[in-house]
Amino acid sequence: MDSFQTKHVNQKEKGTKKRMSWPVFALMTVLFWGVYGVLLHIGRSNMPLGAEAPNASLKAFLLVGVAYFVVAIVGPVIVLMRNGTNWSFNGKGIAWSFFAGTAGAIGAFTLILALGAAAAAKVASPAAAVMPIVFAGAPIVNAFVGMMMHPPEGGLKAIPLPFILGIFMAAGGAFLVAKFSPSAQAPVPKPGAAQAKH
Repeated sequence: MDSFQTKHVNQKEKGTKKRMSWPVFALMTVLFWGVYGVLLHIGRSNMPLGAEAPNASLKAFLLVGVAYFVVAIVGPVIVLMRNGTNWSFNGKGIAWSFFAGTAGAIGAFTLILALGAAAAAKVASPAAAVMPIVFAGAPIVNAFVGMMMHPPEGGLKAIPLPFILGIFMAAGGAFLVAKFSPSAQAPVPKPGAAQAKH
């Protein structure tokens, strides 16, 4: 190995050591997605209501799309340019990535519809009721889809019992958190109550 190759390998190893491990990124995702539902509900609630109340969810979703454009398009383009990418793509990668983005966008849309429906149903804290179901249910769906794409050797009999127990625990945990969240137990403010205090 010549000196140039040695230097390149050393730089690559050095760069790898500086990168954060996957659990750190996973925890960062938990943090940002954990506040996502709350912030989304606040944004929706602060849109003009009255006659425009039916459009509040769509207005909030529109702004979510703007944020996605800034973070998911402008950001990666800048980083890719700094990394000196050759901008090569292939059909299969483009198609599956587009499907993934579509699934994520539809999920964000149905999430904001769920928050709006919960608010219309006079749920004390829509985010506290909706988000546990979403974040406990999503890993279960992910696990089943993963098994369908990569079936375990030995078939269904090879599925470990702890995995099955984990699914029931996740479902039960989502129900308990959504049902007994302290914020969900708060009384729903009555119309005009805020004005009466002034």
